[in-house]
Amino acid sequence: MAKKSKDLPYRPCVGVMLVNAENEVFVGQRLDSEAPAWQMPQGGIDKGEAHRDAALRELGEETGVTSDLVEFVAETDGWVRYDLPEHLVGKLWKGKYRGQKQKWVLLRFLGTDDQIQIATEHPEFSEWRWLPVDSLVENIVPFKRAVYEEVVARLGTHL
Repeated sequence: MAKKSKDLPYRPCVGVMLVNAENEVFVGQRLDSEAPAWQMPQGGIDKGEAHRDAALRELGEETGVTSDLVEFVAETDGWVRYDLPEHLVGKLWKGKYRGQKQKWVLLRFLGTDDQIQIATEHPEFSEWRWLPVDSLVENIVPFKRAVYEEVVARLGTHL
C-alpha cells in the first residue's frame, strides 16, 4: 500500500532571496514548466551541509553568482514548510517527500547583471528578471505563494 502524503517527511531545503541595490528580487522562470513558474533559487541541503553553505552552492549552480558577489543580510528563524499539491506527490523527489522545509537566506547582490549566468551546467531557469518585492508573490507558482508571503514577511524588514 502506498504511503499517504501526510506520512512522508519534508525535504530539507534552502532558499535564496537575492536582492540588488534597488531591493528588487531575483526570480527565474523554471525551465521545466511551460506555464509561468517564477521562483527564487532554492534546492536541497546535502547531508552534513550547513544551510548557508547550501544557499551559496545553490545560488552558484542556478545563477552562476559566486560567493564573492554577495553579502549576507539575514535568514529566517526556523523552517518554512510547504506541502506539494497532491498530484505532484510521488512524482518529485522519487516520491520520498510530502513537501519541503526550507531555511531562507537574504543575500545582497554586489555584482552586475552580466555576472548572472543562468546557462549553467545543469540549468534550471529559461529566463530571469528582477522583481519589486511587492510584486514577488503574485508572480510565483500558486502552490508556493504562501511560502513566499512568509519569506517576504520575515525577511522584507531587512530591505
